[in-house]
Amino acid sequence: MKKILLLLCTLLLTVTLSAQQITNVKQKIENGRIIITYDITGSNENYTVLVTAKDSYRNSITPSVIVGDIGEVKPGINKTIYWEPQLEGMNVEGWKVIVNSFKKIKGFVYMKGVTFQMSINNRNVDGKHVHTVTLDDFYIGKYEITQKEWKEVMENNPSHFKGDNLPVENVSWYDAVEFCNKKSFIDGLTPCYSGSGKNIICNFQANGYRLPTEVEWEYSAQGGNKSEGYKYSGNDNIDEVAWYDENSELKSHPVGHKQPNELGIYDMSGNLWEWSNDWYVSEFYSSGSLLNTPGHSSCSFRVHRGGGWNFHSTYCQVAFRGHGNPSHRNNYRGFRLVRIP
Repeated sequence: MKKILLLLCTLLLTVTLSAQQITNVKQKIENGRIIITYDITGSNENYTVLVTAKDSYRNSITPSVIVGDIGEVKPGINKTIYWEPQLEGMNVEGWKVIVNSFKKIKGFVYMKGVTFQMSINNRNVDGKHVHTVTLDDFYIGKYEITQKEWKEVMENNPSHFKGDNLPVENVSWYDAVEFCNKKSFIDGLTPCYSGSGKNIICNFQANGYRLPTEVEWEYSAQGGNKSEGYKYSGNDNIDEVAWYDENSELKSHPVGHKQPNELGIYDMSGNLWEWSNDWYVSEFYSSGSLLNTPGHSSCSFRVHRGGGWNFHSTYCQVAFRGHGNPSHRNNYRGFRLVRIP
């Protein structure tokens, strides 16, 4: 592991996403609507286009009653967006509209940076406190990493239950980190991890793949800005969204066969526990506000979240926190990936 990480560190490639740019943004008011036009350049593939608006007091909002060239958009000239602030109970004048875009990455969901209430729907003692938490922009995988994906990168398959579309398991936290770095290098991205053992550190500014922090994982699992406040990821009826001890036949299942959550992310409740980037800190929710932090290297366990095929429904709740020895391998634990724009 140490040799692999050190080798990758010597082979880092600094690259960026395919160049794209929002230009020529204009807005006007017409018949009670704000009409925004813009141009977007880049490779001929979809980009995620988002709109924010700031008023004269520098308050920022994400418009709700809005249509047009937002969401998934291909490059082109004179793209148009329509917003009706009055339908949201606001004056039509006094707004400056800002248009941003991010490359759409296959198999990932884009998550806009936000400040949100973490564990507001929790049902377990360890996460009983609600906190205000701040996140930066990130992408998170729609699925747990499959055995097919693992084999393409690592050229082996450690899983107990075999199948290309089954999530890879029997992988330690260190194995997952090694996969992240190798896949980053293969895809021409800058690996996030360096060091070895308890001294492994994560460069959160690198554009390669890594494990989600607890905050990123929970915000995604609870449905992000589309959250309906469900107990499990996507539904209060666990059988709709999760493989757990009462319906799994005591085995893992192919990814994406249950209902996704509000963001289109699958299996964040059940199937496999998922490694987090963070060290486990028991007093994580004790008091105060939190940033998107990686925990403390003085701890002994890494966080895993989401529950698994052989666990009771309680463990599959969005806010339930689990932890494990980062060197241990089990047939009920896997992971999904995160990367920054």
